[in-house]
Amino acid sequence: MVSEHASPLAVLGGEDAGGQNVHVAALSGALAARGHQVEVYTRRDDPELPERVALHHGVVVVHVPAGPQRALPKDALAEHMPAFGRWLAHRWQHDTPDLVHTHFWMSGVAGLVARDVVPVPTVHTFHALGSVKRRYQGAADTSPPDRIDVEAALARAMDAVIATCTDEVNELLALGAPAEALHVVPCGVDVHQFTPHGHGQPRSDRPRLVCAGRLVERKGVATAIAALTHTPRVELVVAGGPAAAELHTDPSSRRLLDLAEELAVADRVRLLGRLDHDALPPLLRSADAVVAVPWYEPFGIVPLEAMACGVPVIASAVGGMLDTVIDGVTGVRVPPNDPDALAAAVLRLLAEPRRRAAMGRAGARRAARRYAWERVAADTETIYRRVLYGTAPRRSARVSLPAIQGVAG
Repeated sequence: MVSEHASPLAVLGGEDAGGQNVHVAALSGALAARGHQVEVYTRRDDPELPERVALHHGVVVVHVPAGPQRALPKDALAEHMPAFGRWLAHRWQHDTPDLVHTHFWMSGVAGLVARDVVPVPTVHTFHALGSVKRRYQGAADTSPPDRIDVEAALARAMDAVIATCTDEVNELLALGAPAEALHVVPCGVDVHQFTPHGHGQPRSDRPRLVCAGRLVERKGVATAIAALTHTPRVELVVAGGPAAAELHTDPSSRRLLDLAEELAVADRVRLLGRLDHDALPPLLRSADAVVAVPWYEPFGIVPLEAMACGVPVIASAVGGMLDTVIDGVTGVRVPPNDPDALAAAVLRLLAEPRRRAAMGRAGARRAARRYAWERVAADTETIYRRVLYGTAPRRSARVSLPAIQGVAG
């Protein structure tokens, strides 16, 4: 596994730490449980880190020296990917893996730089696409300007591309990815940790909505706060962002708290800050509904975690949630960035406790059957085997990537 910015060892909830960290850690562990030996290569961002750290039995995290040995914003890492790739090539000349799985576009660059020296079958998961990010963020998109061109080249060059949802397949086809190289395997959820069975966090007698995840603007927490103006008595509990002691100085947290004050709902909004992962299932189980209403979302793990806990989900009709949340069965889908539609969905669900309970049971069944990491790992392994032993032509020849800002790609 190559995951340049998303270390499986990272603390979740920060600006650049989230679903990909969980995905790489959980997929690696599930593959190791199936008998594979997995090494995860991620960028060294602290000189005190050892080169190798055991994550699980059969999984080792390797810290790669590429760029300054300190934390950098994700969008500042592109120029260091050729160096990352050269380090991988040197390592793999002496210990060649059977197969490489790169995660996110910059890891793809590093992987292909290494593949130019050490021909090795390479599978890629984008996790997010620059074309989608630019569509929704416009001038606010801080990605390197050549990201979309590089992603198009990666999509054509990989032996296989794993999309996490069907919506992403259409985006990849538009980038020029060959249809025969595309496969859909969703992200997963730990159905042993996220389960309907267990205690819920203590709560008041107010109806409770829960949001969880990063507090960046596109995640739509502001939409959930605005919906409270039309949902009397309902409280919103938000997990994510910095530690609780830092909330009042964090710009994203302050933006949300100020909005709650402006809309006169501050007494019904509670920001918890970053939670340990073990604290999340009890919080989710305490909710009448979990709200996940981002403007756009490549996949969305929190809806799966809520479903696995037996809680109905109100989700934006975007990205991976078009696959995971079955409207009217495991939850309700609403248009993104629409507080009125969200409020209407909340009121309907709160008025029908039996329907909520049925949705919770259906969500838990769906999560266990389709999205358990054991199933995701088995489906991923099937694609690996097709690449290694199938009849499809390999795309392991040298690839010329478009220039990345500041370097020759």
